[in-house]
Amino acid sequence: MPGPPARAEPRRAELAGLLRRWSDDLAAWAIPEHITAAAPDSPWVLPGQVFARRADKLSAEPGGASFDRAWDALDPPGCVLDVGSGPGAACLPLLPRATALTAVDADERMLGLLTERTAARGAPARCAHGRWPQVAPQVAASDVVTCHHVLYNVPDLEPFVAALTDHARRLVVIEATATHPLTSLNQLWLDFHGLRRPDGPTGDDLLAILRCMGLRPEHRRWRRPGGPDYASFAELIDVTRRRLCLARDRADDVADALVKAGVDPAHPQDLGSSGREVLTVWWCGSAQN
Repeated sequence: MPGPPARAEPRRAELAGLLRRWSDDLAAWAIPEHITAAAPDSPWVLPGQVFARRADKLSAEPGGASFDRAWDALDPPGCVLDVGSGPGAACLPLLPRATALTAVDADERMLGLLTERTAARGAPARCAHGRWPQVAPQVAASDVVTCHHVLYNVPDLEPFVAALTDHARRLVVIEATATHPLTSLNQLWLDFHGLRRPDGPTGDDLLAILRCMGLRPEHRRWRRPGGPDYASFAELIDVTRRRLCLARDRADDVADALVKAGVDPAHPQDLGSSGREVLTVWWCGSAQN
């Protein structure tokens, strides 16, 4: 059976420039200190039940390009490593073909939600608490490595991606929004704080970096089906208020702004995910059998 295609040589000078721009673009998303100092709640801590609900939905109704690529790569069945797993949106749908599952996440609450779900399915997961790639030496290679909606939180992208590649025997499959996931909140930041927010980096920037690293990535752009992301409009209002660093008594103002932005209170979709256009990217791993 032929092995994976040889990697192209990294284009170091071009790669350095692309990595620097990626890091600078992410740094531009920092919220000014005078705004965070006045915020009653952290804008970066979101309710675990929102992510758990998404994981349960995707587990019950698997589909989409990212699932398809990973599912096909697990024929024959093999072990899975999910980096930045959360409650398991990427890996739970793969359990019928997973001979073992390892999950990595920096949030212990998320790992707890994942282990509850894998145990209920009779497929307990090995969990590694910590940040990737710092915990990578503690984690064994797997046949398929998944990493969904994590890379826009990674300023030092090259070692992160290299560790994903080094831990995959068959395939790495990542998923990311086509644009930065918080750009759809930019108008609200301008309305409430008079603050202009960045619009990068993008999925195209990510693809350029992966190509310069010599990984020969393939990709597909697609749209997730519609449907409510939250149990209620009130839950979405509270999450959006936190993201915008607003006081709790501004909930009614946030509700009005969400409706003005086109959110249907009866079907509250997340305004902080830049729509539903996503990018699935996959490439061959380099781990030995």
